[in-house]
Amino acid sequence: MNIRLKTFSTAVGLALACTAAAQNAPIRIGVVTPLSGTYAGIGQQVKWGLDLATSEINAAGGVLGRKLELIYEDEEANPAVATQKAEKLFQVNKVDFLTGTVNSGSTLAVGQVAERNQRLIATTVSFADSITGEKCSPNVFRVNARAGMQSAALAEWLAKEKPNASVFYLGPDYEMGRSTVAAFKHAAEGKGAKTAGEIFAPLGNKDYSPYFGQIRAAHPGVLYTSVAGNDTVRLFTQLSEFGLGRNLQIVGASGTVTSQNLPAIGKAAEGFVTGVGYSPLIDSPENKKFVAAFQSAYKTLPDLYGADSYGVMYFFKAAAEKARSADTDKLRGAMRDLQWNTPQGMKKLRAGDHQAMQDMYAVRVSDGQFRIVGRVPAEAAVGPDHCAKF
Repeated sequence: MNIRLKTFSTAVGLALACTAAAQNAPIRIGVVTPLSGTYAGIGQQVKWGLDLATSEINAAGGVLGRKLELIYEDEEANPAVATQKAEKLFQVNKVDFLTGTVNSGSTLAVGQVAERNQRLIATTVSFADSITGEKCSPNVFRVNARAGMQSAALAEWLAKEKPNASVFYLGPDYEMGRSTVAAFKHAAEGKGAKTAGEIFAPLGNKDYSPYFGQIRAAHPGVLYTSVAGNDTVRLFTQLSEFGLGRNLQIVGASGTVTSQNLPAIGKAAEGFVTGVGYSPLIDSPENKKFVAAFQSAYKTLPDLYGADSYGVMYFFKAAAEKARSADTDKLRGAMRDLQWNTPQGMKKLRAGDHQAMQDMYAVRVSDGQFRIVGRVPAEAAVGPDHCAKF
C-alpha cells in the first residue's frame, strides 16, 4: 500500500512539474523574413523592430509570465522558400505564432501553411490588398497599412499638388507590384488623374533603361513606382543617369524609398513622395521614445518596417493577455477588434478582414529626410471590407 501511495505521489509530482514547466516555457515566435537578397534591407528593419520590442517585453516580465523567444529563418523573399521555412518552424520548432514575411506572395503562401498547422501569422510589411481582401484567411492578420491605404494618402496629396496629372506606372511583376499599381491607379483616377501607361518589370531587374523610351513617349507628368529594396537603387540611379527624373514628379509605394536604401539612392530620391503609415517625425511621446530606443540600439532611424514589426510584438502581447492564453483559437478571437498602442498611435485590428486601421501620411524626401506633407485619418484611409471568407 505504501509503495502504491509513493508511486501515485511520484506520478502526481511529475505531472505537476511538467505542467509548471510548460507554463513557464518561452512563447516561441517564428520569424520568416528576407535576411539575404533584394529585400535584405527590409528584413533587417523587421529584425531590429522585433528584437527591440521583444527585449522590452521580456525585461518587463514577458507575456503571461513567460518570456518571448524569436526563432529566425531566411525566406529570401521567395514564396517557395518561405513555405518550407514556415513548415519547419511550425512542425519542428513548435512556434506558437509567426510573423516577418515581406514578399506578398510569401505572406499568402505562408498563410495557407498556418491554416494547415492551426497557427496564426501576422505580416508587418506586405502591401497586397488581396491579403486582407479576396484572399483573406481567418489565420492571417496584417498590422501594417495595405496598398489601398497608402494610396489614399498619396492620391490626396497628388490631387492638391498636381491636379488632373498624367501618371505612368512602373511596378515589379508579382503580387505586390500589381496590387500597389492597381490600388494607386484606382485612387488617383478617382481624384481626376489620367493614366499614361504601365509596365511591370521582373523582380531583381538589373536594367530599367529599355523601359525609358516607352515612358518618354507617353509624356507623363508623374511616374508612380512600387519597386523596392535594391531594385529601387538601380531604378532611381538609371533614371538620373538618363535625365528622365528631371522632368517627372516621382511618387510611389511606401516600400520604394526607405531609410535602408535612401543612402545608396542619394540625391536621385530628392522630392520623391509616398503614402505611409509611419514617419520618424510623428510628433508624439510614444514615437519619440521608440525612435530614441531604436537609434540607441542600432545607430540608425527606424522606417515603417521597423515600426510595424516593433508594434506586432505588442499586438501579440495585448491579444495573449486579453485571451489569457497563447492558444490559437483564443488568440484569434482576442485579436479581432483589438486596440493596442504603437509608435504610430492607437491602432485597431478590424474584425471583418483582419486589417489594421491607422492614420496615413504623405511624406516627401527632402534633404535626406522623410518630411510629412499630408495626413488622412484611419477611417477615411482604410476603405471597405472585401473579405468574404469568415
